[in-house]
Amino acid sequence: MPSLKYIRNFAIIAHIDHGKSTLADRLLERCNAIDLRHKKNQYLDSMELERERGITIKAQTVRLSYIAKNGESYQLNLMDTPGHVDFAYEVSRSLAACEGSLLVVDASQGIEAQTLATTYQAIEHHHVIVPVLNKIDLPAAHPEEVRGQLNDIGLPGNEALLVSAKTGQGIDDILEAIVHRLPPPEGDPHGPLRALLIDSWYDAYLGVVVLVRIKDGIMTPKMKVRMMATGASYTLDQVGVFTPYQKATEHLATGEVGYILANIRHIEDCNIGDTLTSDVAPATEALPGFKPSQAVVFCSLFPAEAPDFEKLRDALQKLRLNDASFSFDPDSSTALGLGFRCGFLGLLHLEIIQERLQREFDLDLVLTAPSVVYRIVMRRGPVKELHNPSELPDPTHIEHIEEPWIQATVLVPEAHVGPVLGLLAERRGIQKAFHTMGDQRIMLTYRLPLNEVIFDFYDTLKTLSRGYASFDYQADGYEPGDLVKLSILLNGEPVDALSSIVPRLRAMSRGRAVCEKLKDLIPRQLFPIAIQAALGGKIIARETISALRKNVTAKCYGGDISRKRKLLDKQKKGKKRMRQFGSVEVPQEAFIAVLKLKE
Repeated sequence: MPSLKYIRNFAIIAHIDHGKSTLADRLLERCNAIDLRHKKNQYLDSMELERERGITIKAQTVRLSYIAKNGESYQLNLMDTPGHVDFAYEVSRSLAACEGSLLVVDASQGIEAQTLATTYQAIEHHHVIVPVLNKIDLPAAHPEEVRGQLNDIGLPGNEALLVSAKTGQGIDDILEAIVHRLPPPEGDPHGPLRALLIDSWYDAYLGVVVLVRIKDGIMTPKMKVRMMATGASYTLDQVGVFTPYQKATEHLATGEVGYILANIRHIEDCNIGDTLTSDVAPATEALPGFKPSQAVVFCSLFPAEAPDFEKLRDALQKLRLNDASFSFDPDSSTALGLGFRCGFLGLLHLEIIQERLQREFDLDLVLTAPSVVYRIVMRRGPVKELHNPSELPDPTHIEHIEEPWIQATVLVPEAHVGPVLGLLAERRGIQKAFHTMGDQRIMLTYRLPLNEVIFDFYDTLKTLSRGYASFDYQADGYEPGDLVKLSILLNGEPVDALSSIVPRLRAMSRGRAVCEKLKDLIPRQLFPIAIQAALGGKIIARETISALRKNVTAKCYGGDISRKRKLLDKQKKGKKRMRQFGSVEVPQEAFIAVLKLKE
């Protein structure tokens, strides 16, 4: 059992693509943690989706052994975290389990929006931060300028380490900084057990696997533990660590990070942020845990085949175990049957969950249009939360509608600031601050309606800035807005999944754009299809998909014209009956295409 002074728990934090996972690879290699036959790039990005997209989705933990230059042996518990804003909750959980952070900054790109966000998160958790300037081997690297940017945000730029995670330059300096500059964990090794539940996931062979950080006491196999939030008790079958290979150990002591197996039968017993304690001699006070995550985008998921409803429920429960920022509640639709209303931290988060459900659980899904949560202030009665635009009450009973706003931070090169300011103004943004960072970078602080950001804002921002702008945001309350419900009708029947809440001034252009887009995406039928956009009972836009015409006179070779007319009249009556009773199926790609419209 190592003394606390020889343990270091640290996270690697950074903006997207600044080299976190590559740096983790070099640290694993330097500490001889990986067999050469298992060596691969971004080793800790184990999920297939992570390797395909080149991003980290799940925070990963690994224990390393390092002998410092002074000859002393240290236990290093590393956490590689995601960089995308949609996975910020993963970062905050990892930071709560550590005492220090390596802040990785690309020496060619400098400080970015997510760099600022993760730095402030680390400061909130009272971390000691070691700045690391990565990619110094690139010709475009300007480390001295980036040191100045670090000074501007209150970090010691002159103490930043110069490294290249790609070539391995400076890795020894990082390891020495970890053991000498980061503090050891604190705790009472002889006190009652208190372990923080950091993460959990479902394994087909092992059941529920729980990742914990021991704050006080010790954890051993055969010990009976209790979840303090739910009161559930379990006997530990196994405790262990990831080296990065799963390895069973005799105990987990104060300050250490590892996993436990306890034959946990009920998935709902595992609450991320809960405290585990001894069932025999329990602690009196639980650990602070984590702030609950606030979903910003909501979308309903329905199984394409009705019998798959229970399979979908089981899959969502297992994903919820692995992703505490994802929430779901039962939902139903007259057209799509039984499903679930799900909350996400952003559109990328939604896409990842959708793909994981399709790949890992072999589910064929139908999604409704994502939306944000509006507040409906009624003339009489309580304030209501509106998750689905189709459930908007009668407008005569509504005092006003409030929409969520955010405070956004955008970092952009000076050369591209004009188009970006135009984009922010177009999205109803209100400027709060305009700062110059260094010689050629501008930091913009804006307030924006969340609904203007969640769909295509990030893509458009990257396009206008040639990929150089970065963006981060945080919730900033609700404000009343002049908003209306835009309904889409097919042959007079409303399509709930395509209805949306929009600013009144944009309703006409939005309705026209949706109708034109659907005309291209909905396949033609043997009867004409009327596509309409409506505000209440008023139609504001219309497109018509003409009917496919079957050549019913193809077999009439000559003869009296009246015979051909008889067949054409019969066809006309059949089409009228089909239009009356026929149903129009909207393809899945139409829902996503409608979201990404540019009016």
